[in-house]
Amino acid sequence: MRITRTLLTGLVTAAALATSVPAAGAAPAARPGERTYCPQLSKNLKWHGDNRARLQRMIDERGICSHPKPGPSGRPVAAFDWDNTVVKNDISDATVAWALRHDKIPRPRTWRATNPWLTAAADRTLTKACGTTVPVGAPLRTSRNAACADEIMEIRSEGRTMDGKPAFAGTWHHRRTVPQYAWVPQLFAGLRPATLGSYARQARAEALAAPIGSVQKVGTHTLPAYVRYYDQQRDLIRTLKAAGFDVYIVSASSEPIAEAWSGGVGLDRAHTLGIRSLTRHGRLTTGIRGCGDVKDGHGEVLPYMDGKRCWINQEIFKIKGKAAWDRQDWSHRIALGAGDADTDVTFVNDATGAHLALNRNKTELMCRAYDNADRRWVAQPMFIDPLPRKSGVYPCATQGHTNADGTKGPLRRADGSVVPDQKDRAYGRK
Repeated sequence: MRITRTLLTGLVTAAALATSVPAAGAAPAARPGERTYCPQLSKNLKWHGDNRARLQRMIDERGICSHPKPGPSGRPVAAFDWDNTVVKNDISDATVAWALRHDKIPRPRTWRATNPWLTAAADRTLTKACGTTVPVGAPLRTSRNAACADEIMEIRSEGRTMDGKPAFAGTWHHRRTVPQYAWVPQLFAGLRPATLGSYARQARAEALAAPIGSVQKVGTHTLPAYVRYYDQQRDLIRTLKAAGFDVYIVSASSEPIAEAWSGGVGLDRAHTLGIRSLTRHGRLTTGIRGCGDVKDGHGEVLPYMDGKRCWINQEIFKIKGKAAWDRQDWSHRIALGAGDADTDVTFVNDATGAHLALNRNKTELMCRAYDNADRRWVAQPMFIDPLPRKSGVYPCATQGHTNADGTKGPLRRADGSVVPDQKDRAYGRK
């Protein structure tokens, strides 16, 4: 009996020791009185390759699984672009198309007054196509005037008139703004923000009800009629929030438009950053708020490329003035950044935990993703109708970087070395 008791005691002790030592790769043990909890991404949603596992590892490393209480720098932050990152297709296009089909664009005093870069040729073309019989501030009859609807849609989407003339000219910082993006909220000047939000919600209802793959006609333009939330991104945002992350949307859409959609992934207005129009007497104007040391103006700075970094630094990390344009120290940067285009590359590259790049064949973003300098880039084909493999290579070494004047040059790593050309590796198969 004494031998049996000794053996039993040894087995119990060994078992206790075994359970007290974490396995390699396991989350750290909780401190006394604390519970270790690791929210998990759904295994029922398809991701490319090992992308789910890599994102889960970042969530475990940076979230409450490893840090039950926020550190001195606060909760980890995740930031997502919106169009074609969280949803398939473009919510600004959907809203403008809805407004054109329902006669909701107010006639401006002059078209030149809507945007400082709008050309005289565009002003003449719009004036001719849309007419002057409608009183200033009253809605244009774009549902019955295909020529007017066409000119507005062509300038919005292509930055040119229907006869091919440039719609915008002059000088702007090409890593901070693009005039045709600023023009969308400027089209709705004179309306209350809540009115624009109601248009966006009605456009949202139509776009979510339209079948995947369906198209709509606006004038003679054909564009997608549908928008869909990506199930994988909804799940990722849900999991990040459960893991203690502060999650934001940073979009180059007008903020009332973005707010009409962001609630669909559980984010409120305080966590939705977009183009912020200046208001007068409660109504939208053509003015747009600046960022950092750039004063309010008419779109000189948008949440666009380097401008997205500025807005994140200023609004989330409370870094003011000129410093908001700078890449910050590790504790004042986002943990996860997600985007689909070169317009997102700066803030996505700033992330310290994971850079999620949805592949739409955009050169600067995908060059960063495939170079994978810090081994934390996650290249992902679009979840709905992914693009096939890009032919040839991304010209990273010669055309990979957009300069402030709009010219292209070599893309460089943090140490100054040039990123070599890259082959496409995360794509759809058709």
